[in-house]
Formats: sequence, structure tokens, C-alpha cells
Amino acid sequence: MMQKQGVIYQGYPSEEELSRIPGVPSDERIKKGPVAFIECAQEIPCNPCEEACPFKAITVGKPITNLPALDETKCTGCGTCIAACPGLAIFVVNGSKEKAEISFPYEYYPLPEKGDEVDCVDREGRVVTGGTVLRIAKSQKYDATAVITVQVPKEYIKIVRGIKRLGRS
Repeated sequence: MMQKQGVIYQGYPSEEELSRIPGVPSDERIKKGPVAFIECAQEIPCNPCEEACPFKAITVGKPITNLPALDETKCTGCGTCIAACPGLAIFVVNGSKEKAEISFPYEYYPLPEKGDEVDCVDREGRVVTGGTVLRIAKSQKYDATAVITVQVPKEYIKIVRGIKRLGRS
């Protein structure tokens, strides 16, 4: 029997879905510096990311059920879109340095601290590598969502999507 994959079956996008998402930047753009990586794979009525982007790099348009498209030439990787996404489906990746940097939404307490060594997880929540916390951003405009940036080995730039909750074994 064929295993069903994808957002509606497993709760995270499959590799096949990711290959078709218009919000995923090219490998060349990822190597140039910070850029949004939008893993929105469901056509639902939503556009806070489009409204949040000060550079008009994200477009949903009409109908509002379109998947968000990323204009990677306009994206500066500012990260304003990360906490604006109610689906927690936007990340910022930076492949221009010796080690990769990945920023993601984090809605758990306690928050890590800058310099903490953490277990980094993939889309399924499996620990895949260790990382170092570079920044924790909390802003009123983010509501209750913190944005955490971790540094990991470059080969994990498209794999790491969060950290293991602190205080959990």
C-alpha cells in the first residue's frame, strides 16, 4: 500500500510539495545571504505574510487562497514575515557564511538564551544536529511569538526547522 505524504497526511510538507511551493528560494539566492523560505503548501485564505513584508517580496494576490510567492530579488531576509505567519510556515535562511543560520518562530517557554547549545529538529520534530543560538527576537508586533536564530552546519540549512523544547527529554 502506498504511504500517503504531505501536509494533510503527516502535518508537514513532503519533499514533492516543497519542490512545487512558490515561496521556496533558489539555492543560488540562499548562498547570497538571508532570505525567506516559505513552506506554505495549503491553499487556504491567508495573507498576513504579504501584508507584513515591507519590501513587497511576498505576493498572495487574488484569490486569497493562492500560495504565497517569493520574489527572491526583493527579499532582504528581514524576518518580519516569520512571526506574521499564523501557520508558522516561514523561516529565514542564510547560506552566505561558514555555517548556516536559520531563523524560525518559537512559541514555547522557557526561551533559550543567546549562546545556548541546542538540539535542532527537522520538520518531523526529530533531532538532526546540534546548533548554537545566535539571537532571540521578541517584539510587540510579533504578539507572543519569539523568533530564534540558530547556527548549524551548512548541510542542514534546508532541514533544520526548529529546536527541541527546553526542559524536555
